[in-house]
Amino acid sequence: MTSDSTRAPGGATSALDPRDPSDSTAGTDPRNPSGRTFLGQPRMLANLFSVETWERFSFYGMQGIVLLYMYFATTDGGLGIDRSTAAGIVGAYGGAVYLFAIVGGWVADRLLGSERTMFLSGVLIMVGHVCLALLPGVAGLAAGLVLIAIGSGGLKATITNLVGSLYERRDPRRDAGFSIFYMGVNIGGLLGPLLTGWAQQAWGFHLGFGLAAIGMALGLAQYALSRRNLPAEVHHVPDPLPREQYGRWIGVAVAAVAVVFVAVLTGLLTAGNLANVIVVVTVVAAVALFAVLLTSRKVDDDERSRVRSFIPMFIGSAAFFALFQQQFTVVTIYSDTRLDRALGGWTMPISWVQSFNPLFIILLAPVFAALWTRLGARQPATPVKFGLGIMLMGSAFLVFLPMVGVASVPVLWIATILLVATLGELMVSPVGLSLSTKLAPRAYPVLMVALNYLSVALGTALSGSLAVFYTEQDEGSYFGVLGAVTIAVGVVLLLLSRPITRLMRGIR
Repeated sequence: MTSDSTRAPGGATSALDPRDPSDSTAGTDPRNPSGRTFLGQPRMLANLFSVETWERFSFYGMQGIVLLYMYFATTDGGLGIDRSTAAGIVGAYGGAVYLFAIVGGWVADRLLGSERTMFLSGVLIMVGHVCLALLPGVAGLAAGLVLIAIGSGGLKATITNLVGSLYERRDPRRDAGFSIFYMGVNIGGLLGPLLTGWAQQAWGFHLGFGLAAIGMALGLAQYALSRRNLPAEVHHVPDPLPREQYGRWIGVAVAAVAVVFVAVLTGLLTAGNLANVIVVVTVVAAVALFAVLLTSRKVDDDERSRVRSFIPMFIGSAAFFALFQQQFTVVTIYSDTRLDRALGGWTMPISWVQSFNPLFIILLAPVFAALWTRLGARQPATPVKFGLGIMLMGSAFLVFLPMVGVASVPVLWIATILLVATLGELMVSPVGLSLSTKLAPRAYPVLMVALNYLSVALGTALSGSLAVFYTEQDEGSYFGVLGAVTIAVGVVLLLLSRPITRLMRGIR
């Protein structure tokens, strides 16, 4: 599971600031006025934890079965879409989520504030799942995926900010609070595919989508009862858009929708090329953001050097996620067609394979955190971690090769593959988020985080574009070539680690 990061508000406090929990004279913390706690954290963290758990439950639960829904025959409850086209759509949808995260951040900063943006995004997600559950055919699929992509992007851009708002900057509980919150991500990611996959296998796809909708509704209902208890700043718009600019931005939004509409009508944008279009849009957006950072007069020489150092890291991150996100495309197809899922007289649901990754994260994330803490200044520099993580991801694809030609692949084999991929994820995903905040110019802290999101968006969209080439007959070539190329990317990053570290100007 990939993690997310946004700004954490809260300024410096005075030596005897009553809001500073490290101050022995402090009274009741105004961010937790009742004095009640959740695992020693502000009580409101429980609500945000619940929202994130249910949102990830619905997100990964739906994503575990939606590809199957698209390419299964209509007699099996599916839509009968070509399998390669369906895989491309899933990749494009995943990439769009991260693109909409940037839009969601802008809406939160300029129009609605973090809290309202997050709540409305959750409502959009729930409505999207309802569309998948109740509306038949391609219309329900399209409406559902668009609403969920927009909503998930908006929630991704804001909920971490809400967690950060529960703590003053010097609050020693902050890191532990985020660790608890991140566990909600993986608990939801673990349970979602298990329950929706079971429901889909027993009663059909629409009940599986319905469970995802119910999960999101439960999280929102709990949150709505206490949303006013969040700190005041998240209810406000930090940088309001001047009213005289409303017309201009409405025009931009209408023009963007019109371009998409015309492209669909003229056949320029189709289900078959959707992933490729998202790839192009993401590349253009990334080039534009890098250009802004490298040419701005607000960026000094040291900061500009750090931005340059992020370019090879951006490419490496995209290469990593181009393979890692195939757990929702190729790995799902592989689980359907190549895996021996029979356990006695019972057959394991296809989507249950997608619960291996969050399970491994839950087990291994504390180990990695303890390792980096113990190593301290002796831990590898970030480019080295990236290189090793990317090589692990490529190696995971090579682990497919011994099973080429085997009629029924054991479930434990795919678990081993996903374990290797998870080890790579723990060296790339959280490290990349941290790096984007450390390398960010003072004048543009959000744009660097946006670039990190764009690397994930690019890789996710590429996972859909690449999945088009997968077939059972040529799986050896598919896994072998992609694994070898990705390992080569990791090796290049390792070879460039010293020059990249020098460009980072004191950042490791």
